[in-house]
Amino acid sequence: MTRSPAHPGRVLLLVLAAVLGAACSGDADTSRSIPTTPPTSASIPQPDRPPVTDEYDRPRDTALQCDPLDEHRCLLPWPNDAFTRPDATTSTGRRIDIEPSETPRNLTGAPIDISDQNRADGFSPASTILTFVADLDPAASGLPDSEHVADSLDPDSPIVLLDSDTGERLAYWAELDSQAGGSPPLLLVHPAANLPEGHRIVVAVRDLVATDGSPIQRSSAFDGALDRTPEPPERARDFDRMFADLRAADVDPANALLTWDFTVASGDSLHGRAIAMRDRAVERLVDAAPTARVVRSADSAGVRTVDGEIEVPNFLADSRLRLDDDDLPVIIDEAPSVDVPFRCVLPIEPAAPVPPIVYGHGLLGSRGEVDALGQLAAAGVAAACAVDWIGMSTGDIEAVSAILGDLSLFPRLADRLQQALVNVQFLARALRSPQGLVTKPEFRTVDDTPAIAPDALQFVGNSQGGILGGAASALTDQWSRVVLGVPGSNYNLLLTRSSNWPRFQTTIEAAYPDAADRLIALELIQLLWDRGENSGYVQHLTTDPLPGATAKEVLLIGAYGDHQVANVATAVLARTIGARIRLPIVDDGRSGGMFGLIDELDPLPTRGPALVVWDYGTPTPPVDNRAPTDPDFGSDPHGFGASDPRVVDQALTFLFTGQVTAD
Repeated sequence: MTRSPAHPGRVLLLVLAAVLGAACSGDADTSRSIPTTPPTSASIPQPDRPPVTDEYDRPRDTALQCDPLDEHRCLLPWPNDAFTRPDATTSTGRRIDIEPSETPRNLTGAPIDISDQNRADGFSPASTILTFVADLDPAASGLPDSEHVADSLDPDSPIVLLDSDTGERLAYWAELDSQAGGSPPLLLVHPAANLPEGHRIVVAVRDLVATDGSPIQRSSAFDGALDRTPEPPERARDFDRMFADLRAADVDPANALLTWDFTVASGDSLHGRAIAMRDRAVERLVDAAPTARVVRSADSAGVRTVDGEIEVPNFLADSRLRLDDDDLPVIIDEAPSVDVPFRCVLPIEPAAPVPPIVYGHGLLGSRGEVDALGQLAAAGVAAACAVDWIGMSTGDIEAVSAILGDLSLFPRLADRLQQALVNVQFLARALRSPQGLVTKPEFRTVDDTPAIAPDALQFVGNSQGGILGGAASALTDQWSRVVLGVPGSNYNLLLTRSSNWPRFQTTIEAAYPDAADRLIALELIQLLWDRGENSGYVQHLTTDPLPGATAKEVLLIGAYGDHQVANVATAVLARTIGARIRLPIVDDGRSGGMFGLIDELDPLPTRGPALVVWDYGTPTPPVDNRAPTDPDFGSDPHGFGASDPRVVDQALTFLFTGQVTAD
């Protein structure tokens, strides 16, 4: 059903005006599931080794300042347990220990302050794997791109991502940095789904081909690792373990060009702070509902718009969390609460109480975007309420500009996002509690009956709200169903692929002019972004719920060729939560390869988790890490679903019944 409607309304960065999607149609030949067992073949014999000596068997008890395996930049290859140290107090037994002087520097010469990153017990589950391979020819090397993710699991795939905890090979796609300019580009390897929390991942790179057609040779540093004479010598045991893991998966390390390993952060490290904040905030409630007051209300065209404030425990002092001895946030004694503004739209005189929706707004947007759902209120279908998602709202624009020039300031954004997660929880409690907003005159009819049905509360997040909404949903027991419109996961993956990135790109490139430094910098801030966006939470969204939360039914609605939230990021989210996809994805003759390794959603109607991609005829997006800003990529379908009644009907049907329906 290809069509090219006019783009509805104003788009501010990644803002989505209403229940968004794009158009369901098309053809896809990739619907395989990620295998749960590694490929099998004859065992590869272990090559001869020098005998183990006390010198080589001594465990390494400190992190390296730089890893000799990749001398292009000090923090390569990334992520890397060479930049961690043992720590018996953490859930993983490791702690990141990056040398502060070796992080990228801005034009003032200031390295990125990674004090908070060094508190983590592992690397981001959203990590992009980075290394430098001189003169690499990706096509001749057979590297699978974003349209051929399934090829990464072939037995002879040139890169192996091995989950050492399970013995499984993990799917990925790989590319050279298309935004390197005149600099030698780094090799980027993107996991097809977020990496399992707390697991150790082994990376093996092999059989790469140079641009002149010759085989790329391994470095002397890796030759030393194979010969059991690494730098420093006490790393021998680390490599022994990596090599043993690879052999068990039928991968011969003697054929590799490069091998290293890293530990993924545990749940405690990723979302432990947010859980503590939620629990400590809820403990402050005198009754089941937060204190709320209405500031003003206005009725127009069947819609009541209500502005008010909710009292929420405050964890921020000068935009930073204050931590106790366990590294957990505490309520600020000198300012223990904050009045969080909210806005709601609801029917003035509904025939019966309507379901309320907690709404997640777009990047650098505001709670005022909930007005776009006024059409649902006017129709007597639903009510909707929102708060500003501080950290990434209109009020943060100036701060975001400053952060781009000095990424040492990034913890302020990450900490505000975690306060925002608490604010959203309290909005939900104010809506859901019988003692909450439903008792206010503005939320009742002239007959003093409720205008909203608190028990029917659900969540909708669009665009930015679909990137943060999974985090809010994984933390709560206040709603059971989630619709995420044009969503994604992992900002380190999303940013450079977004048509909104160029307006930020000039600022960060001026501050960090080296392309390799910028990629490393994005990985460093992703370690903190995990605490506020989907990447740190969605492994617990549909299964294995977090303490104090419930598993959710989820519908993801995507737009094929989306210019603002890349389809690959939607696919990563879908694979991570175990969603199935509606087939066909796109019209005949068009590619849906970026959605490979996602099972088919069949038959319909059915239950979630599900992904439905709507195709409005937009050309296939770039396969590399650049934004589709060229006119050849057509009109941006990011907001087309706002004017498509099929998308709205599909979203609401799921929201209120749990059924995923055909268009």
